[in-house]
Amino acid sequence: MEEKKKIVCLINPLAANQRWKRRRLLRSELIKKLPGSYLDTPGNKQETIEITREVCSEADLVVAVGGDGTVADVLQGIFESPHRERITLGIIPFGSGNAFRKSLGIPRNPFESIKYLLEGDQLTIDLLQIEDRIAAFSSVGSTAAVTGEKIKHSVPGLVGHLLAARKLLFYKRQEKVLELHNGLDEKGEKFDYLEISSRFLDCVINKSNYFGYSWLVAPQAKLDDGYLDIVLFEMPPLVYILLFPLIYFGWLQKRLKHFKAKEVVIKGQSLDIQYNGEYLAAPDSVRVKILPAALKVMGNRKKAARFLVETPENQDGSEQQLKKPKL
Repeated sequence: MEEKKKIVCLINPLAANQRWKRRRLLRSELIKKLPGSYLDTPGNKQETIEITREVCSEADLVVAVGGDGTVADVLQGIFESPHRERITLGIIPFGSGNAFRKSLGIPRNPFESIKYLLEGDQLTIDLLQIEDRIAAFSSVGSTAAVTGEKIKHSVPGLVGHLLAARKLLFYKRQEKVLELHNGLDEKGEKFDYLEISSRFLDCVINKSNYFGYSWLVAPQAKLDDGYLDIVLFEMPPLVYILLFPLIYFGWLQKRLKHFKAKEVVIKGQSLDIQYNGEYLAAPDSVRVKILPAALKVMGNRKKAARFLVETPENQDGSEQQLKKPKL
C-alpha cells in the first residue's frame, strides 16, 4: 500500500465479549500500531453501516476491527457508498468467530494481522448478495436457526453457540424447492436452469470457506471463481451431530450434493437465514446472487491460494472458466 493512502479503522468496542473495553492495555497497544485514524463504532448495526458509508467518501482503505458482525456491517456500508469501487477492505480480527479472515489467510492474532494492512496482498474476490445484504458466507436452515437462537440470549462467544446448538436437535426438515441459474451440476456439467426439491437440514451458500471457530464448512468454494458454492446437508439432525467431526474439517462435504450457480432462489416455509454470522429473517423465499469481482481486500495470497483460482497473469477479477473437479 502506498503511504499516501488514507486509512480509517472502524472499531467495534463490544467485540469479543467487550474485551476491547475491558482490556485497556491491549486497546492502547493496538491503537498505537494501527495505521491511519480510527473511530469507535456505536455497536448499532445501522449506525455502523452509516459511519462506514460516510468514511468511504475520503478513505482508500477501510479497516474493520471486530468479528464477523462488524465485517458484515462494514461490507454493507462500503457497498452502499458511491465510492465503493476504489475502497479496499482490511480486517483486524477481534471477535469470537472470525470466519471471513481465515479464507483470506489473515492471522487470528490482531497484532500479527496488522502487517497485512500495509504489506499484504490486495486480492479481488467475489461476494454474494442475499436479499439486500452483502456477505461472504450464508446458510439457510439449521445453522441459521442456531444463530437466531444465540442472538435471543445473552451468553456470548463459543459457549453461547454451543448452548444454542440444542435448537438443531429439534429442527424440522420441511420440503423446499431450489431454483438454480447458470451453473454447474454435481457432475460439473453446465446448466442454464436447474430445479431441485429437497428436505435439507442445512443449505450452505458461500463465497468464503469457513464458518466461525475455523469450521471448514465449504471446502470447495473459491473466492474468485464467479459462482456461488452450494452444499446440501440432507440428513436428520442426529446424524448431522454424529458426523459433525467430519463436517467440521470439510471431509464429508465432498460426498454431499454440491452445486455452483450464479443465482439461487429457495422457497419453503419460514426459512431461517444467516449471513456473515448475522440472523436475517424467516421468510418463505430467499434469493441469493453472485457479485463477481466485487471487493478488493488485503490478505495473504500464499495462504489463501487453495481458495483462489486467480493467477498472476489474471488478477483483475475477471470471470474465470472453472472446471469443477469430479466428486
